[in-house]
Amino acid sequence: SAAILLFCLSSALPVLQGNPTFVTKPPEIRLSNGPNHCAGRVEILHEKLWGTICDDDWDIDDAKVVCQYLGCGNALSAPHGSRYGPGGNPIWLDGVNCTGSETAISKCPAKHGEHDCNHSEDAGVVCAELRLVDGSTRCAGRVEVYHNKEWGTVCGADWDLNDANVVCRELECGTALKATGGAQFGQGSGTIWLDRVNCTGKEAFLNECLKRPWGEHSCDHSNDASVECSVTLTISEPNKVRLVNGTSRCSGRVEVLHNQQWGTVCDDGWELTNAQVVCRELGCGIALAAPQGAKFGQGNDPIWLDDVKCKGTEAALHDCRLKSWGEHNCNHGEDAGAVCSGVTPLVNGSSHCSGRVEIFHDQQEMGCGVALRARREAYFGQGTGPIWLDDVNCQGTENFLSQCTASAWGTNNCHHGEDAGVEFNMEET
Repeated sequence: SAAILLFCLSSALPVLQGNPTFVTKPPEIRLSNGPNHCAGRVEILHEKLWGTICDDDWDIDDAKVVCQYLGCGNALSAPHGSRYGPGGNPIWLDGVNCTGSETAISKCPAKHGEHDCNHSEDAGVVCAELRLVDGSTRCAGRVEVYHNKEWGTVCGADWDLNDANVVCRELECGTALKATGGAQFGQGSGTIWLDRVNCTGKEAFLNECLKRPWGEHSCDHSNDASVECSVTLTISEPNKVRLVNGTSRCSGRVEVLHNQQWGTVCDDGWELTNAQVVCRELGCGIALAAPQGAKFGQGNDPIWLDDVKCKGTEAALHDCRLKSWGEHNCNHGEDAGAVCSGVTPLVNGSSHCSGRVEIFHDQQEMGCGVALRARREAYFGQGTGPIWLDDVNCQGTENFLSQCTASAWGTNNCHHGEDAGVEFNMEET
């Protein structure tokens, strides 16, 4: 019996030792034809075949999910139009609509295997393993790199303008003005990932420069490297509120950011005026509903807010009357939600239910009852932004304008003298 046991153990040894034939799962997503593994054409694995993603509705939130999944840090851009060349296999996904918080692209709403695209519309992603921190703009600050799912710093030893130029180029921030050590923008607190960086200045990415192996250094954070670039792009304040698990970024469970962690809002006292502030803060038009009782599913992070009381005119949710952060008597079965119109109120009409039609992407509609008239030729005045839709052809039974047939977004042969309008009868539903 001992001999039999020894034979069984030896036969199983490749599995126990981690033989990739048995235990390694192939990657589900990759970036192809780019300068490194963190930039390129997005390809996903399905039915043992790699295929592409159509760039319809492809945006930075979708790119964020890809970059995080690949351990490539933040998303810099979400290129359209096969910037990294056309693929040759199936187009597996179309209409991908991530919020940016998903852990994998497979968890985002999308059309699977159904599309109206060709490979000239293959989606791409450019990720930064790289960021500048604690400067007055996103193009100046302490250099931090992303490795092993952790942000860390770069040692300032031998740090010069050649190195800084690569950083500025990678972040699309122009050329380097200054390259300093000595923690000019404050000391970092993570791992010191890179030391003795020696770029020629012509590299496209910092990762391509000569350097010591990741994590090997003879520095401390008092010598963290920094950069100031020629382009001064102001840091945009990140959203401190989001809507999760809805049909678009303009509907879902309300989540707020506090202490660098997302959490939910209790539905005690939650009403339409509160939802109105959320919709305004997100640029999602007007509030249609303020669902209670975890209509969009239960969160599992802290419940940050309870008994929120907004007038409806506040610019942001944190401007409303609130209990102290984290003070509540709720559970996640009471998570609050919001449903926004996804469109601005109709413009230049006598009420929010008449006027020139203006839309956002990911739009939902106005809740204004039955249409009385469809106006043409800029009846409510000419708009000034892009003309997003042309040749719209609805049957009248669709729930949303986005479900009607139309030319591709932004494709038109019109001018603003032809802007469409509408008037509703708010008494009929």
